[in-house]
Amino acid sequence: MSPRIGLDSTIILKTAADMVNEQGLDAITLASLAKRLSVRSPSLYNHIAGLEDLKKQLAIYGIEQLYTALIQSAIGRSGNEAVHAMGDAYVSFARENPGIYEATLLLPMDPDVQQAGSKIVDLTLKILAHYNLTEDEAIHGVRGIRSILHGFASLEQKGGFGLPLDVNDSLKRLIDSYLVGINKHSGNPM
Repeated sequence: MSPRIGLDSTIILKTAADMVNEQGLDAITLASLAKRLSVRSPSLYNHIAGLEDLKKQLAIYGIEQLYTALIQSAIGRSGNEAVHAMGDAYVSFARENPGIYEATLLLPMDPDVQQAGSKIVDLTLKILAHYNLTEDEAIHGVRGIRSILHGFASLEQKGGFGLPLDVNDSLKRLIDSYLVGINKHSGNPM
């Protein structure tokens, strides 16, 4: 069976991304995706190997989109300003792309997903290079900021911030606290 004219992997992936952002990652099926694309489910197999393959592609797509948002936020910035910009971009990405953000957490041990994610680690290490950390301290710093940003984004997505305070101010303060520790380890003053 030949592929439908106009249907390609990019269209399938972008349509699936829209669907998971609207309905959540668990809501996507090949049947619902085919219906949205106005094709029969078997037509999708010309472009993807199945639902698990689609979810893997969504994970990689999400990581690549997150990386783009992070690098754009960091351009022309360094030090504390770059860390804050990266933090804001990370949380904004999760807010604007809740299903895709969820997909980025799938398959953490898959080599292709790890390779995509390594670009974010490398970018974060470059941003943290400003602080002259040892190699081990830099890795701890990457883990720390990822944990902070993921925890914040996840709690916010699940409605965990119900008190009447500005969540963006909370994020700023959280990153400021992280930076106190980073600067302490580097010997740099805030």
